[in-house]
Amino acid sequence: MGTTPGNRLTGHFNRHVIAAGAVGVLVMFSGCGLSGSPASTSTASRHADTTSPGNTLIAEEQAYERVIAQVLPSIVQITTSGGLGSGVVYDTDGHIVTNAHVVGKSTSFEVTLATGGKPRKAKLVASYPLGDLAIIRVSDRSGLTPATFGDSSKLKVGQIVLAMGNPLGLSGSVTNGIVSALGRTVTEPQGEGSPGATITNAIQTSAAINPGNSGGALTNLSGEVIGVPTLAAINPDLGGGAAPGIGFAIPSATAKDVADQIIKNGKVVNTRRAALGVRVNTVVGSDGQPVGVGVAMVDPGSGAARAGIKPGDIILSVNGKPTPTAAALSEVLAGLRPGTQAKVELLHPNGKTSTVTVTLGTLSGS
Repeated sequence: MGTTPGNRLTGHFNRHVIAAGAVGVLVMFSGCGLSGSPASTSTASRHADTTSPGNTLIAEEQAYERVIAQVLPSIVQITTSGGLGSGVVYDTDGHIVTNAHVVGKSTSFEVTLATGGKPRKAKLVASYPLGDLAIIRVSDRSGLTPATFGDSSKLKVGQIVLAMGNPLGLSGSVTNGIVSALGRTVTEPQGEGSPGATITNAIQTSAAINPGNSGGALTNLSGEVIGVPTLAAINPDLGGGAAPGIGFAIPSATAKDVADQIIKNGKVVNTRRAALGVRVNTVVGSDGQPVGVGVAMVDPGSGAARAGIKPGDIILSVNGKPTPTAAALSEVLAGLRPGTQAKVELLHPNGKTSTVTVTLGTLSGS
C-alpha cells in the first residue's frame, strides 16, 4: 500500500467503494449448484444461423449455460465465525482463492461446494491483506473441480462477463454484465473485516456484485476466471447504498501470482509494489481538511532515508500528483514500480518546501 508494514495507511481513496465482503447468512439454499461437464450443443445449434436477433439471443443463452455448468462447480461458500463469502477452487490439493476480508481474522472455516454435500473443514494457509487476497485449504479434497484461470491482460472493455458467488447467502448465484473499464486503482475503506487494501489494475464491471460475492469468480464466456470480485461502489447520495452497475474485481493475473507465491512459500515474498520506506499518517489542517501525509518513521537504508526524508516531514505530492491523504499516497505509489525514481515534494517542520528524488524499494508482503 505504498508504505512498509506496521502502520497501515489510513483514510479512503474515496467514499465510493466498499468491500463486498463476508456477511451474516440471510437465506441459505442447498443444491443450487450445477455439476457435470460443460453442457454440449448439437451440431445443428453450433452451425445455426445467428444473423437474426432471435438466433443471436439463443446462441448467447447457450454460451451462458455452458459457462455456468463449467465454472459453478469450482465456486465454494466460505463460512467464518463472523459471516460468509465466496471462494474459487484453485487446484486438486485443496487450495482455494478468496479475499483477505472474507477470512478476516479467522484461521479455520467451513467450505461448502456449489454442487452440494456436507460442509468441509478448511484452514488458512496465508492472508495477504495488502492486496486483499488469501488462500485457504480444505482437508477433504475429494471431488474438487479446479477453475481455469485466464489471462486478464487480454480483456477488452465491452467484453461480456459473469460474476459467480454467494451474495447474501444465496449459494450458486450468477449475474451478468460487461467489462466497463480496465486498469482502475481503487482503495477499500479500512474497517472491521476490511484491510483497506489498494487494488491495482482492477477490473470495473457492470455485473452485480453484492455482499457475499467477495472471493468468487468473474468469468469470460470461454469459462475462464479472469477476476476475483471484491468491491462494490456505493452512492453517497443514496445514503451509502450500492451504486448499481459499478463493481470491481482483482485481475486473475494478480490472483494467480499471489496464490502461487503463497502455495510455494507460505507467504507473498514479492508484492511487486513500490515503497518509499516510510510509515505515515494523514495530517489535518486547522480547517479539518487533510493537507498531506506526515512521516512518522523512516526505515533505515530505505530509498526515503537515502533521499534525506525525515520524521516530521509532510509529503505533499509524488511525481506532481497531490497526496493529501495516506490513501492517496498509497494509490500513487501503487502505480509505480520498484527500482524506479520518484520526485517527492516535502513540507519541512521549519515551513520550507523541497523536492527530493527517491529510488523506490519493494513493499513488504508481511
